[in-house]
Amino acid sequence: MSDLVAQAGDANWESEVLQSPELVMVDFWAVWCGPCQMVAPVVEELAKEYEGKLKVMKLNTDEAPEVAGRYQIMSIPTILFFKNGEPVEKLVGARPKPQFKQIIDALLSQHSATA
Repeated sequence: MSDLVAQAGDANWESEVLQSPELVMVDFWAVWCGPCQMVAPVVEELAKEYEGKLKVMKLNTDEAPEVAGRYQIMSIPTILFFKNGEPVEKLVGARPKPQFKQIIDALLSQHSATA
């Protein structure tokens, strides 16, 4: 995992995700999940491309089941986008990078319009 992608968990969820002033993308994953491993490099690339505009976090659902349960994460990978402490978009399953970029760009343009 790169320096641009931080680990989210029970201990830092509130401070890193819910209290963040910026748009936050959280990748809910697990070590044993094949599609999660396929999405991981895309998540890293997005973190680099959107550095300074988007905070990217990964949450291991096996290590933080309480947080995963709170957001009803039933299958992984699930990508949740948070704005002002609220989930604003949810992607379930492995997706191609252009789909992620389309959603991120739309959310960022909304975010800058309301900021």
